[in-house]
Amino acid sequence: MHGNFFTMTDLFEQLGLPSDAEAIEQFIRQHRGVCRQHTLVAAPLWNDSQRHFLKEAIAQDSDWAIVAERLTGLLSQ
Repeated sequence: MHGNFFTMTDLFEQLGLPSDAEAIEQFIRQHRGVCRQHTLVAAPLWNDSQRHFLKEAIAQDSDWAIVAERLTGLLSQ
């Protein structure tokens, strides 16, 4: 059984954030290191609906969890 494979662009679109490559790179540069001190869900970056989406995606190990984990890694550097 194959799941959906979402991209970082897909995740940013789902979160209602600018999703072009330049905007994603800028977001990561601006918030780099935040996940050294916070989990992705607890990071002070999200509004309530974004936080809820990320929490559910990770908790349910949904197809979104893979790209959310990639974002965590990028924000941990």
